Amino acid sequence: MSETTPCPCGSGLEYTVCCEPYISGKKHAPGPEALMRSRYTAYTQQAMPYLADTLHPGQRNDYDEAGAAKWARESEWEALEIVSVSGQTDTDGKVEFKATYRRNGERLVHHELAEFRKSGDTWYFFDGKLVGPGQYTRELPKVGRNDPCPCGSGKKFKKCCGP
Repeated sequence: MSETTPCPCGSGLEYTVCCEPYISGKKHAPGPEALMRSRYTAYTQQAMPYLADTLHPGQRNDYDEAGAAKWARESEWEALEIVSVSGQTDTDGKVEFKATYRRNGERLVHHELAEFRKSGDTWYFFDGKLVGPGQYTRELPKVGRNDPCPCGSGKKFKKCCGP
């Protein structure tokens, strides 16, 4: 990437002053959000050693580097959206994010709540949980088949507006 290339993480900064110092090993990410942004950028750059190095040492036993590399290589990364940063202390933090990408021509969104932990002076990705669609909330009360029709006709719902 050139010096004037915008960082893939969407920060609005140039790559050389945003995520590149972390991915190159010149600096450690100062917190969970910066680490999340740099890990996303590492996927876009297929910088698999960085992804392995920033994974918490206690979580590395089941890391599938070949699978992660395949996903990174076969995806066309479009955007990173930081939804929220929460629960940050001196040693823990969470970042909810959405990574938009294309794979086999299909637009997909990876929505995750990522947990980060600090060990010594270094932040690590610890764990992530996929975020699914929110719970459906009914706006109006449920009408049973034998309840009065809400249209006010006086008939049972099943004989009036019901299915």
